[in-house]
Amino acid sequence: MTIEPLPRNDRWDDQEDETAWPAGRKTFKPLTREEAESLRRKDPPISPWRVVLVQALVGAGVALLAALITGLPSVGFSALYGGATVVVPGALMARGMTSRFSSMSPGSSAVSFMLWEMVKIAVSIAMLMLAPKLVQPLSWPALLVGLVVGMKVYWLALLWRGRTR
Repeated sequence: MTIEPLPRNDRWDDQEDETAWPAGRKTFKPLTREEAESLRRKDPPISPWRVVLVQALVGAGVALLAALITGLPSVGFSALYGGATVVVPGALMARGMTSRFSSMSPGSSAVSFMLWEMVKIAVSIAMLMLAPKLVQPLSWPALLVGLVVGMKVYWLALLWRGRTR
């Protein structure tokens, strides 16, 4: 008894499949200058500095709230340090990604992104390791609340982007 392979139907064709595109639209149409400008006005890009600013403001708010609720300034400082553990590395990455080198070519942009992401992770880890020495007395729950809330405010920056539709 011999086993015969099944015919493969996953090859790439040079011809477009007639059913893949809606009727009347079979090729890619590049945007005109006016269409591209209209699209940019409708959906403006978000500055990484705006995201860092929102993270800093929310981190400061969480620290103030933690200090007011507990009545302990050390809890507020711990929450503030947790927020700073998000903001400082984010600001470093924003600075690196908005440099001239990062926008020279698509290849350098990709390498720059990976490099600055590694720097961001390394600085975050270093700050967390230094927390017990820098914040006395340290409240880990407050620090983690400040850290998590700071990381989760990207959606707030997205809402603040100001769409004009």
